[in-house]
Amino acid sequence: MAPPGHLLFLFLLPGSCSGCGPLSLPLLAGLVAADAVMSLLIVGVVFVCMRLHSRPAQEDGRVYINMPGRG
Repeated sequence: MAPPGHLLFLFLLPGSCSGCGPLSLPLLAGLVAADAVMSLLIVGVVFVCMRLHSRPAQEDGRVYINMPGRG
């Protein structure tokens, strides 16, 4: 097995990808932008879900004898 430092070098060798051409700059920029948008969307959804989940429950007005914080 190759050491980790030489792993990237193996990907850059010509012929390591048979049948695939070079990526154009607009395509590469589009892929990076789409990745950034999807990452921000995932972070936003997780933030909203956690914010809704962490809201305290409504007080019901009952007295709970064995629960010190609720009565």
